[in-house]
Amino acid sequence: MYKTIFSCKNKVAVVAGGCGLLGREVVKALSEFGALVYIADINSKNAVNLLREKKIKYIYFDISSEDSIEKAMNEIIRKAGRIDILVNSAYPKTEDWGLKFEKVSFDSWKKNINDHLGGYFLSSRTAAEIMKEQGGGAIINLASIYGVTAPDFNIYEGTKMTMPVAYAAIKSGIIGLTRYIATYYGRHNVRANVVSPGGVFDNQNINFVRRYSQKTPLGRMAAPRDIVGAVIYLASEASSYITGCNLIVDGGWTVW
Repeated sequence: MYKTIFSCKNKVAVVAGGCGLLGREVVKALSEFGALVYIADINSKNAVNLLREKKIKYIYFDISSEDSIEKAMNEIIRKAGRIDILVNSAYPKTEDWGLKFEKVSFDSWKKNINDHLGGYFLSSRTAAEIMKEQGGGAIINLASIYGVTAPDFNIYEGTKMTMPVAYAAIKSGIIGLTRYIATYYGRHNVRANVVSPGGVFDNQNINFVRRYSQKTPLGRMAAPRDIVGAVIYLASEASSYITGCNLIVDGGWTVW
């Protein structure tokens, strides 16, 4: 009875930002669990290797553009007939991303909020309306531990890295937006949940990696594959009675 509870067979999934560090792993996992997966991304070149799988397709998708989102979703409906799963993992950002707080211009702040948080709003709303008409679906938005806790700037000392102020606002906003969607569309069997990863290893400065790992009970940063299980859980019937949840996958960072 429970052997197939995590199955995504016969479901159509859209992964916004499916060519990204986390998005690629989510795409592969959803496909392995049986879904027909659309990589929704602005960069088709990074999708080439993934497209070798028959159940993985690519569609151009600019999460900062309402027109692009609507065109892509409509095209998927035309070809596949439905959208059962939306995973928002896109990460649009301006060229000056990463400036220290006192150097961030208001125009930069507004554009990052609009493109990232605004894009998640647009894609989630479009998908939710489609799911409402078809009788249900699952929306999973990727946020961050920095959407629920303040950054420790000590871990960035001696590096060129920082935690951008807009990132904190965006990720907090995604959590609140998702909870709103969960209550608004719940009666239509549309579930909306958040996955909040901790720091994911991506060849960062060695001193940053060491300091970050020391603050984590499991003693390491996440690998992209560590985030996949939470997404599959929230996309499948294993979480059929869960909505409005923020599932934190951080190796215990937020415990302390």
